Amino acid sequence: MALTGRAGLLALIGVLVVGLLLPSWQGILVVFAVLVLCVAADLLLAAGVRPLTFSRAGATSVRTGELCSVQLTVHNPGRRLRGVLRDAWAPSAGVVSDRVPVDVPAGGSRVLSFDLRPVRRGDRTADRVTVRSLGPLGIAARQGSHVVPWTVRALPPFHSRRHLPPLLERLRELDGRRASLIRGAGTEFDSLRAYVIGDDVRSIDWRASARSSDVVVRTWRPERDRQVTIVLDTARTSASRVEGALGGLPRLDTSMDAVLLLSALASQARDQVDFLAFSHKVRASVPRATLPVLVQAMGPLEAELVEFDARAAVAEVLRRAGRRSLVVLLTSLEPSIEHGLLPLLPTLASRHHLLIASVSDPAVHAMAAGRGDLEAVYTAAAAERTLAERRRLTALLARHGVDVVDALPDDLPRALADRYLSLKAAGKL
Repeated sequence: MALTGRAGLLALIGVLVVGLLLPSWQGILVVFAVLVLCVAADLLLAAGVRPLTFSRAGATSVRTGELCSVQLTVHNPGRRLRGVLRDAWAPSAGVVSDRVPVDVPAGGSRVLSFDLRPVRRGDRTADRVTVRSLGPLGIAARQGSHVVPWTVRALPPFHSRRHLPPLLERLRELDGRRASLIRGAGTEFDSLRAYVIGDDVRSIDWRASARSSDVVVRTWRPERDRQVTIVLDTARTSASRVEGALGGLPRLDTSMDAVLLLSALASQARDQVDFLAFSHKVRASVPRATLPVLVQAMGPLEAELVEFDARAAVAEVLRRAGRRSLVVLLTSLEPSIEHGLLPLLPTLASRHHLLIASVSDPAVHAMAAGRGDLEAVYTAAAAERTLAERRRLTALLARHGVDVVDALPDDLPRALADRYLSLKAAGKL
């Protein structure tokens, strides 16, 4: 019950004026009696909220940070409803305005629209719809809540899609759709042409050169329909936040952005992309992934506070990838790799080419550059030790034939895509 509204205020002023004109005890009695009658009349004449029914329609998914709308339809089987309605959502759903005035005729319905701009990736759910039904005087009101379920999935924003145009231009060059062709082993033969300074001598065709007055080299087109298996680490280390141009995001979100850019590029190259999210078990699996399906699969993923099970992940990759493929593992470069993943590399490398991509923390690089006072120097020494450990792990993995991309959050998607194109140009896929 609430004392609100212009009509209610005017009624109270009138009652107070009448009360002041009468003797003290009589005035108090009159004021009290009129107030009780007004409240009782308002409650009696206010439309009931329990018989109301609701239904929803509208968006079920949206990219994080973008605007979408959800429609709420109010069905009123009773007398005319006037009041205020609140549609409650989780704060991370980013509801622009959750309270609206409502006026529904007897036996009618109204459609109300609520705008959402999710600020966090994942499933954002509606809570309760609360209706406050005012009486004719606006002095008192009935109030009740209804559960009207609805879920909007906030998808990864894919900020790195701005890098696609130049990457696709490079891919067209590799694919021979422009004048530039590549030379190298492990690709599809295209044609012969005269040798020019700078060409790889390994591409010289000596038999064709013997029949010609010039030295002749082979040109090649990249092989298509290669298999790219992407493994996303969703275990403990993926939960830590790193600062970037878009603010502090978990490593998992930065890795997802890199996955989307690589998948879009590989799909344009007509390679087969298989996606696997893993912690100590399979969290999500998308064979022959297309970008829309991949985005939907990654939307609800959150980091699990468990250790990454490298042995189980490698076994799953070997079981799923039947032919030789590029295995891209997005994880953290930590000493645990030396004991968990390193012993498994001979088995994995004998069948696939492994590429590890890791997010480097900008805060560590900033601390390593500090020299202001004694504390800053000690902090810089600790940060430099961390960076040296990452360099040691990178060199150790490289000695086992593993490619490593270790980049800052804003640079990782483009760096990973560049490495993929380099491997494709070299015929290593």
